[in-house]
Amino acid sequence: MGNLAVISGMSQDLYQAAHSWLGRVRGSLASTSIVACAGFSALSGSSLAAALTMGRVSLPEMRRYRYADSLATGAIAAGGTLGILIPPSAGLIIYGIITEESIGRLFMAGVIPGILLTLLFVLTVWIVVRRDPDKASHTKAPVRWRDHLGVTARPGWILGIVVVTIGGMYIGIFSAVEASAVGALLALIAAFVRRTMNRNALSEVVCATLKASGTVFLVLFGAFVLKVFLGLTEIAFVAAEWVAEQEFSGTQVVMLVLVMFVVLGTFLDGFAMLVLTVPLVQPILESLDANMIWFGVMIVITLEMGLISPPVGLNIFVVKSVAPDVPVGTMFRGIVPFWIAMLAALILIALVPDLAMLLPNAMYE
Repeated sequence: MGNLAVISGMSQDLYQAAHSWLGRVRGSLASTSIVACAGFSALSGSSLAAALTMGRVSLPEMRRYRYADSLATGAIAAGGTLGILIPPSAGLIIYGIITEESIGRLFMAGVIPGILLTLLFVLTVWIVVRRDPDKASHTKAPVRWRDHLGVTARPGWILGIVVVTIGGMYIGIFSAVEASAVGALLALIAAFVRRTMNRNALSEVVCATLKASGTVFLVLFGAFVLKVFLGLTEIAFVAAEWVAEQEFSGTQVVMLVLVMFVVLGTFLDGFAMLVLTVPLVQPILESLDANMIWFGVMIVITLEMGLISPPVGLNIFVVKSVAPDVPVGTMFRGIVPFWIAMLAALILIALVPDLAMLLPNAMYE
């Protein structure tokens, strides 16, 4: 579905629509990139795809208006991380398969935190530009309402696909797996209607999809082998008993695990972290009656933090491929305020679990 969205040109429409509404705000192009990444994430489920696609669309615009490289690349890299939180999130899917939790409930749990993090990123841009106006010099002339509505109507396909897939799961018309098929079919129809589908485009979409799917399945094979190994060795159960003997509370254990994920995220790939650690900590958390849906959302946010944390920071290197002349050090400096925003979101969700659990609880009542 994400690959078809790129081919169909819906990503450019989404960016233009967001910019038409945010254009008069200082730092608007950076904020637009973040909002567009959030919208594209609802189609792709991939942080790398969101960062790469929106980097190609928005980075030339920001550089044309003399945005600071740190702000421009930081906004794109941070916005791209929303791809593994906003449904259909690849991170939540893999977490759900490993823990055998409901992917539908995980998707619903990711909606409000995804919106919250998007707003925090936009607020971060505003604060950065407020403190240093030279980082974003562009201000846009007023746009007529007729033009606003015309540009806003263009990404109607994206809105329709998101409403059908996520809304269909929410009201129980189909499961998460069926929703993926419906969304992919609608994206394919959109590509044909918009006359962007040809033989070369179809070949590109199929190859990219097979490569991404094959990678995910290899990760899952490793995850289930590791789960069986841990079960045979009883390491996880011994660890759970040790935690019980220490009389740690569920909250303390969750905090320790999240800190561990933040640290591991600086040098491990996110999917590798899920495979290596979740089967180990799941029995411990379940023995302490921790809510695994709520915990899954927070784990995915820590994976997002890892995507922009040095020295690995995969999203940084994805943006580097779009802007090869920008030093990596500049990119990492630009990402610091957004990393802090992620930490704030993580703390908020830890303190107010209903931010994650409101929609899944409503869906199953």
